[in-house]
Amino acid sequence: MRDIISVLETIRRPRLLMQAARHALLAARRTPGPMAPARADLTRLISEEGALEQTRLAGDADYSVARHVELLAALIAEASRLPRVVN
Repeated sequence: MRDIISVLETIRRPRLLMQAARHALLAARRTPGPMAPARADLTRLISEEGALEQTRLAGDADYSVARHVELLAALIAEASRLPRVVN
């Protein structure tokens, strides 16, 4: 568990991308209906987001900012469900 928290603490993304992810997360919480079917696997989300970040940095035409925002919003949502660890 601590390894996942360490990874999450080191993720640095452009401010606009993070603002869009937070906005998407708030919009999803306000929208009625099943937005998140099951708790996502944080390890998979981290891996997928990391691969997408590499695509973004490479300037690849396959990069999808919408997918990146979705993944970051999912990471924020799942990270907020983690138990708080006091050092």
